[in-house]
Amino acid sequence: MTRRLAALAGLAVSATVAFAVLAFIVIDRFDGPGPLQADTIIYIQPGISMGDIARSLETEGVIEDSLVFRLGVRLLRVSRELKAGEYLFPATVSMRGVVDILLSGKTVLRRLTLPEGASSIEAVALIEAAEALEGKLEAVPPEGSLLPETYLYQRGDKRADLVERMQLAMRKALAELWEKRDNTVPLNSPTEALILASIVEKETGVPEERAVVASVFVNRIRAGMRLQSDPTVVYGITKGAGPLGRPLTRDDLQTASDFNTYTNNGLPVGPIANPGRAAIEAVLNPALSDYLYFVASGSGGHAFAKTLDEHNSNVAKWRKLKKQAN
Repeated sequence: MTRRLAALAGLAVSATVAFAVLAFIVIDRFDGPGPLQADTIIYIQPGISMGDIARSLETEGVIEDSLVFRLGVRLLRVSRELKAGEYLFPATVSMRGVVDILLSGKTVLRRLTLPEGASSIEAVALIEAAEALEGKLEAVPPEGSLLPETYLYQRGDKRADLVERMQLAMRKALAELWEKRDNTVPLNSPTEALILASIVEKETGVPEERAVVASVFVNRIRAGMRLQSDPTVVYGITKGAGPLGRPLTRDDLQTASDFNTYTNNGLPVGPIANPGRAAIEAVLNPALSDYLYFVASGSGGHAFAKTLDEHNSNVAKWRKLKKQAN
């Protein structure tokens, strides 16, 4: 009996030693550098088992041995805490490092930039083409309802949710900037500010000019003059579907449209683009000027004028430069 107990005890010790050696080997391989040659993004699908995660990581070359990975995860007792999602795994990341990343839930953040002055049709095209977003948009959002900026999203986010974020951002920005407006500016509502900002956004791509261009339109409103903005005529023709693709004609300027500020007094019926914060701020706090006119200067910006004679002179200079360039 004593010999049998001694033998059992010996087996138990041997088993313990063997387990300890196995655990040491597993931990050593678990903590050692992995085979990944370069930083790699891997998508761990929701709902898959820990075993499937391990096999997927091995297939993608993130880890060398799925069995060792599974044993290590079990030793750590975190098999049910690994989170699905899209992750960036750095080169030579250890299995323990992989586990830490999967436990963190810090998935890859993707970026989508909506440019200032993009129409809502153009915005939808960008959102539809964005990689890793899901779902289709049922309709084009109202013009001017989206705030141009860079938005972060994760794989699997819904396109409709991203549009809602863009619209919420615009509402917040417009409300905030409206509260900081110059009360002497002849705009009666945030909607009117949005409409004028969309015109300023399409008239100039030079940040330093926005407030001056805004002052021209504000001065024309105060003087009871028509805005006579070419981009409003273009929008009346294209409805934001894209560039006109040709110069405006005299007939275009006289074409009836709710957006044509050559034939209609005041602001058009709605925005002609999605303006950025800077354009909204410019119309709510325009530069102080006596300018009533502007035309392209030929150097990327605009030449501003207080009188029609001065403006006609600037137009003649621009036409001469344009002719020379051709």
